[in-house]
Amino acid sequence: MQPVSYAATHRHTCNKALYVAMALLFGSLGVHKFCAGRVWMGLLYVLFCWTGIPGIVGIIEGIWAAFKPTDSLGAIIV
Repeated sequence: MQPVSYAATHRHTCNKALYVAMALLFGSLGVHKFCAGRVWMGLLYVLFCWTGIPGIVGIIEGIWAAFKPTDSLGAIIV
């Protein structure tokens, strides 16, 4: 039986453990957005990192992603 991956049908996927770790540790810089292939969102996080808002949003996104279901390879849709 072949593993089923979200990457075959969805453009923005990322390993769940990596995404959660990056969002919680480096969310203010948008590293988790770059990991998921959302370059423009990552650039917005970097642009506004001095406000502290991306850091708060990154923590919320990390917690939110921790509860998302994964595919057979451990990836989530972001």
